[in-house]
Amino acid sequence: MFQGRPRSKRDRERARQDRQKQKTARRIEAKERRANTPDAPPGVDPDIAGIVPGPQANPWGEDLSDLNEEETDDSTEQPS
Repeated sequence: MFQGRPRSKRDRERARQDRQKQKTARRIEAKERRANTPDAPPGVDPDIAGIVPGPQANPWGEDLSDLNEEETDDSTEQPS
């Protein structure tokens, strides 16, 4: 009557065990990676280390500078 059920239950259990093994392996890798990375010097926030205050360079380079020039040309014209 329920012959198909135990097979699928075994498959689910095996899949669960495989996922658990993969998670354990990832956790071990992450632990080793964190242990091998150098610590930040005291007093330095690693989230903002290397950020320079002030105006930033345009990430698109000169691509948008043409658009900005066109907008300023349009705004300087006076309506007649």
